[in-house]
Amino acid sequence: MHGEYKVPGGKLVVVDLDVESAAQGEVLHGVRVAGDFFLEPDEALLDINRALEGAPADLTAPQLAARIDAALPEGTVMFGFTSEAVGIAVRRALANATDWHHYDWQLIHDGPQSPALHMALDEVLTAEVAAGRRPPTLRVWEWASPAVVIGSFQSLRNEVDVESADRHGMTVVRRISGGGAMFVEPQSTITYSLYVPDSLVQGLSFADSYAYLDDWVLAALGDMGVKAWYQPLNDIATDAGKIAGAAQKRMVGENGAVLHHVTMAYDIDADKMLEVLRIGREKLSDKGTKSAKKRVDPLRRQTGLPRNDVIDRMIASFRNRYGCSVGEVTEQELSRAQELARTKFSSHEWTARVP
Repeated sequence: MHGEYKVPGGKLVVVDLDVESAAQGEVLHGVRVAGDFFLEPDEALLDINRALEGAPADLTAPQLAARIDAALPEGTVMFGFTSEAVGIAVRRALANATDWHHYDWQLIHDGPQSPALHMALDEVLTAEVAAGRRPPTLRVWEWASPAVVIGSFQSLRNEVDVESADRHGMTVVRRISGGGAMFVEPQSTITYSLYVPDSLVQGLSFADSYAYLDDWVLAALGDMGVKAWYQPLNDIATDAGKIAGAAQKRMVGENGAVLHHVTMAYDIDADKMLEVLRIGREKLSDKGTKSAKKRVDPLRRQTGLPRNDVIDRMIASFRNRYGCSVGEVTEQELSRAQELARTKFSSHEWTARVP
């Protein structure tokens, strides 16, 4: 069995192993850890292998890490990886997890769409990947109109001042993933979705999968001079403030699939945001608009680049890492999404399902 885990912001950990039956059940056998990490002293690699040899195959990543930590000599230095990263690589090997490079990725970057259609496309394209009818896909959104997008489990009245949203011409929609509200203005927002097979995140905890699926965009931001990091559970942040938030939805299909989407602040009208989002008022009531600007620090200021250039560089970074061909939403997918946009995501019953 073979498992790989790229530590977000760090190095690659690779584990090859077998599983054999023993009196106490299945155990790890022939464990071989490798990677492009740094480790001192050299002999500590043998200690890691020995710590995992004979370990019960049902141990969690933290439990495997505890075995490694107990076996390492005092003063061991692990740079670019951790004992838990090794444990995660083991779990991914046992789960027959796949890697980014195992797939022929497709890119979709269409013209502006309505907020409701974006919500529907996320549901349809994730289902298509789960059914095996669509390859793993990166979709970069373009917004046809301003919107407030609330999480699947958020209260509409608690999160949004609907009268203020109407006054500013903002459509309120509810997405299928959890998480918090998104304040969207077309030229001030960068949004993308990843539709990936469940096997890509096998062996990862829910929290670890966020960092794993966001790692490529951290590298892209770094290439633009923005030192960003993953901030649990679902934020991308810099020293200057938060720049993005992520959310996920898991779907069951022939093999299962994960929707992972991220909204990034390219620019922000903090005054308008505070009028429309009630939760923003509560979080920022002590310091007002200045605090909003500090809490969310836009990419426009941090990169000095036009929005389209930021998007182009993000796509180029993804392509350089994993390769991707230009694709499109099929007629069948679009037809189903349009129907869902009309019957579900534009309906008051769905938007106000948590009043």
